[in-house]
Amino acid sequence: MWSTESMEPDNAHTQRSFINKVDVPDHAHYIVAVFVVVIGTLGITGNALVMLAVYSNKKLRNLPNYFIMNLAVSDFLMAFTQSPIFFINCLYKEWAFGETGCKIYAFCGALFGIASMINLLAISIDRYLVITKPLQAIHWGSKRRTTLAILLVWLYSLAWSLAPLVGWSSYIPEGLMTSCTWDYVTYTLANRSYTMMLCCFVFFIPLGIILYCYLFMFLAIRKTSRDVERMGTQVRKSTLIKQKSMKSEWKLAKIAFVVIVVYVLSWSPYACVTLISWAGHADILSPYSKAVPAIIAKASAIYNPFIYAIIHNKYRMTLAAKFPCLRFLSPTPRKDTSSSISESSYRDSVISRQSTASRTHFITACPDTVFKNVGMEPLGRKSGDSFRSIPSYRGSSRGRSYKKRIEQKSQAPEKVRNTTHRTGELNFHGIFLGLLRKLFFPHLPSTHPPLVNHLAPASMNWFPALSPSPLSPYWFLQGNAATA
Repeated sequence: MWSTESMEPDNAHTQRSFINKVDVPDHAHYIVAVFVVVIGTLGITGNALVMLAVYSNKKLRNLPNYFIMNLAVSDFLMAFTQSPIFFINCLYKEWAFGETGCKIYAFCGALFGIASMINLLAISIDRYLVITKPLQAIHWGSKRRTTLAILLVWLYSLAWSLAPLVGWSSYIPEGLMTSCTWDYVTYTLANRSYTMMLCCFVFFIPLGIILYCYLFMFLAIRKTSRDVERMGTQVRKSTLIKQKSMKSEWKLAKIAFVVIVVYVLSWSPYACVTLISWAGHADILSPYSKAVPAIIAKASAIYNPFIYAIIHNKYRMTLAAKFPCLRFLSPTPRKDTSSSISESSYRDSVISRQSTASRTHFITACPDTVFKNVGMEPLGRKSGDSFRSIPSYRGSSRGRSYKKRIEQKSQAPEKVRNTTHRTGELNFHGIFLGLLRKLFFPHLPSTHPPLVNHLAPASMNWFPALSPSPLSPYWFLQGNAATA
């Protein structure tokens, strides 16, 4: 029988062979410890703020943000389980938690790292369905199905993380021997097969699907924008609503795309190191070349909160409202004066139909009332951007106020011309009135020239080559304004 005394040296020898300290200067461990503290602090705090913002703001608790919330949870757990243990080991300058601790540490790192990557894949597929296949997205976009998709993400990640614990590869210390991961260094069939399958089904294939989704999302957005521009003023309201919805979804997709790019850049060096070892060239890798990519990969947990803080206005506003110390995150309110081509085209077509259907009245009165031309006053945006007719009367207070307002318009013909051109108004009423006045009242002096200054430019803007001239069919719009 083995005595207790004889077993203790064997356990100590096993522990020493498992650790395999590397000969690096002490300051290298301390520098790594500083980076690990920064990564852990930012990762835990930042992702906790993301979860708090989504939980406290009902507008952020929608189905697409369920995946964002799940990503924040996985990144939070990655920083929470990896950074403190990594930091303590750096102070000890070796792995200090034994073989069991190494397996638990590596299992958590694999589980949360794989969950983040597959969650980004789920976000890309969700955005792809919403933008390119909206009908299918309505069918699939339920709370139950979204929850099921998130559950599948975790089950898929759990399967790959448990494999080294049941004999397919194993978990060992890596780099400076202060962190643990799966054994991609030992050149065995189990290790090589696990490394290749993990890289393919967790990194390269999901990355290819993500690129495919974003390529077709971009093509769908570009096609819709070109269709709206080609249709011009005849664009339908349903098309505009569809384009606006797609642009809103595309904005969320762009945020997710930035997150994906940063995540891929973080894990790419680590993937390269594992593939070099898989090819049988692990001997050319130094402890630093294995430790630095691992630190960069673990830092992927800290980028997402900063991306949301820069791009997502609702996230910033929620945090600024919750925490007074974060008020600098609140976006400065600014009036969006630019409008899309599609929205302006649709508004122009509606205004043109409304103004064409409006009526212009002739006003006749007693001898002390003189016939006046009719001015078209553009209403404000709140009134529907349509036009109304304004008859003016000489001798009445109301007529004087109308006259004053119309004369002010006539003193700024360029401004009126620009307004008329913007609304796309082809004023047939003004042309018809000018023709009647020229035929039946040639002797009537034009004491009120807004017909020329206000109504005529409406047609000139549509036909700039037909500006009033003796040889132009629009000569009657000149009237007697020149002699008045």
